[in-house]
This record gives sequence, C-alpha cells and structure tokens, in this order.
Amino acid sequence: MPDQQIYIGRFAPSPTGPLHLGSIFTALASYLQARSCEGKWLLRIDDLDTPRNIKGSVDNILRALDTLGLNWDESVAFQSQSLDYYHEVLDKLNGDKLIYPCRCSRKMQPTRYAGFCRNNHFNLDIPHAYRVKTDDTVISFNDELQGVMTHQIDEQGDFILKRKDHVFAYQFAVVVDDHLQSVNHVVRGCDLLDSTSRQIYLHKLLGFNAPVYMHVPIILDEKGYKLSKQTKALAIDLKRPNKVIFDVLRLLKQTPPKKLQQATVTELLSWGLEHWNPMTLKNCKAINK
Repeated sequence: MPDQQIYIGRFAPSPTGPLHLGSIFTALASYLQARSCEGKWLLRIDDLDTPRNIKGSVDNILRALDTLGLNWDESVAFQSQSLDYYHEVLDKLNGDKLIYPCRCSRKMQPTRYAGFCRNNHFNLDIPHAYRVKTDDTVISFNDELQGVMTHQIDEQGDFILKRKDHVFAYQFAVVVDDHLQSVNHVVRGCDLLDSTSRQIYLHKLLGFNAPVYMHVPIILDEKGYKLSKQTKALAIDLKRPNKVIFDVLRLLKQTPPKKLQQATVTELLSWGLEHWNPMTLKNCKAINK
C-alpha cells in the first residue's frame, strides 16, 4: 500500500479525568479498526479547554492505555502545542472574510444563531468570539456504520470557532488537528455524529481532505445516560486489564468465547484483531452497559 494511502486513525481523549468504560469502548473500536487495516493509530490529548483539565489526567490516560495494551504510533500530540497554527488558520479564514467577530451572549442566542453580528461592526476591544459564515450548502457523507447522512449546513446557523474566553472551539480544533496529523479515518461515538457535517464544511473551506467517519454506539449507564465524566462514570479497573478488554469486546458485540475470560491482554487483543467485525454495530447508536 503506498504511504499516502496508509490508514491513519486516532484516539483523542480530553485530560478531564480518568478513562471510563465508554472511553475504552471507543478507543478499542478505533484501535482494532486501524490495526485491521494495517494502519497507524495515533494518540492526541485534547487539552485546549484548560479550565476543565485536571492535573495528572494525562499520565493516568497514558498509563491506562499502556496497561490495556493499546499501544499508539508516533509521539503523543497535544492540542496546546498547536496554538500558533490555529491562529494562522483562523487569520486565513478572517482574511478570506469567511468568519466574523461576535459579541452575542448565550442568553441572546436562540437554537439557531441568526447572524446578528455578521454586519454589526464594533470595537474589537470588547470581548468577542469568532463565528464562521454558513450558507445553504448541503453536506452529505457516508458513515461506515450509520449510512448516508445529509445536513444543510446553516440549519443551526453560524457556529463558533473561537470562544470569547480565547479558547478555540472543538469544531475548529478537531479539523485542524486531524489535518496536522494526516488523519484520514475517524472512529468516534455517535454523540458527535451531528457535528460531522460542520467539520466537513470547515474541511472544505480550508481546502483540507475530510476523513472517512465511523460513528460507533455510545454506552449508556443504568439510568439511560451516556457514560461520561459529567455523569460521574467510574474509572476502569486497571488491576484487571484483561477483564476490561474482555468486557469491552463483548460490548462491541464481538462475542469472545468464555474461555478467553482468563486470557492475557495480549491474547485478547490478538483474538479481537483476528475476529474484528464492526458491522455487528451497524445502525446502532446506543448500548446499555
């Protein structure tokens, strides 16, 4: 396979706490998909939202992935190391008149932002965000699990690329990050499915090649909420890493045989790679824990 066509995937956790079962579900799916395609699996720490970052989380994330045998390629990337490039890309969009400053508060914004500040010039010393101009462009993409998705890009109005507190927004940063790392395949949770059309729109504005997307189900807790740090999902038990991998393989509907319950992490990952079939998750958006 020529170098330019090598599958390049990634896992991009935020350092806002330890990895939980939902995180590992996505990580393992992403890892197995990349390895089954004889591709690279990169690790990026999404640490831009500094107020939410928790000290020690990066080390905990790296230790957890290492303990679970999910070994990444190349050095770990950090969003915070790309700030200069983010500004360079934002300046280009500004020079091309594709974005504009916005001082609207959240209280002023309906569900769909109506572009109040598009032509509202004001003193830029006033705290402001930057929004990208949207139009009636229709974005359509074929998700590898969820099928064809089509959205008109201005349905939610002009969206934020840089916040008033000077933090770059996820929608913008992830597009630039994936371009910087030459990521061409993204495996992530279905909770981000609605963001994909906006990200593809940004890829097009910037002249970047958009990745191929595969959105896997999210994991729900006993109350029917998505497992997340916000819902106080428990950290995975690193004292029994083989049990974690076995349980996640089952959640991924890969049906590992019971005899593998006592297998090592290496043996489980080897079995998982040999039998990996993401189509068992097709059209599924949520799985009960």
